[in-house]
Amino acid sequence: MNLVSGNIPADWQWLLWLSSALIGGLVAWRARWGMMADQRNLNIFLGATVAVLALWLIKAGIKPGLNFHLLGATALTLMFRPLFALFGLALVIAAITFWHGEYAAFAPNLLIMGVVPVAVSWTIYRFVDRRLPNHFFIYVFLNAFFGAAVATSAVGFASTGFVALSGVYPLDYLMEEYLPYYLLMAWSEAFLTGMSVTLMVVYKPEWVATFDDKRYIEGK
Repeated sequence: MNLVSGNIPADWQWLLWLSSALIGGLVAWRARWGMMADQRNLNIFLGATVAVLALWLIKAGIKPGLNFHLLGATALTLMFRPLFALFGLALVIAAITFWHGEYAAFAPNLLIMGVVPVAVSWTIYRFVDRRLPNHFFIYVFLNAFFGAAVATSAVGFASTGFVALSGVYPLDYLMEEYLPYYLLMAWSEAFLTGMSVTLMVVYKPEWVATFDDKRYIEGK
């Protein structure tokens, strides 16, 4: 879903931008920027961000602000942890915002399609990491497949609630013509994320910051 400026009530703007600014401040303050001094890390991050941008550009829509596209948020979270995942998604959303000129939509798009899926993905990862055995298949299926599906579903519910509360489209219409298809798309997100993460942890485990082959593979 890519909100357009016309979908956002004017009196919501200050709260949305304040929330986005707080998130941006957290990323700027807590992210380990020194990691990007390594040219290899920078190239991997930029390559992954461009790949996610390409996913976002492949979209379908039914009405203004009601678009369907894959997110890539769970993959970024597993690869770079939440702060750099948010930064990567912010770059993607900024590029799309400037391309279409929908500047007022940047803040809500960041919150709904950036903060929500990254927070859900990271919560699932932390739960699995702390509560379940360290095993390759547990990591892949729960963090990548399941995590991506839940994160995408959460975005569907969040965007439906936002648009309904803003009064742009009635809730009945969204429940019938938008949310069910977003939930179906969660399976595509799960498959793409699961396969991508599986290939990376097998062939390029150093690309995935949350994966440690000594913990998840050796001795299992």
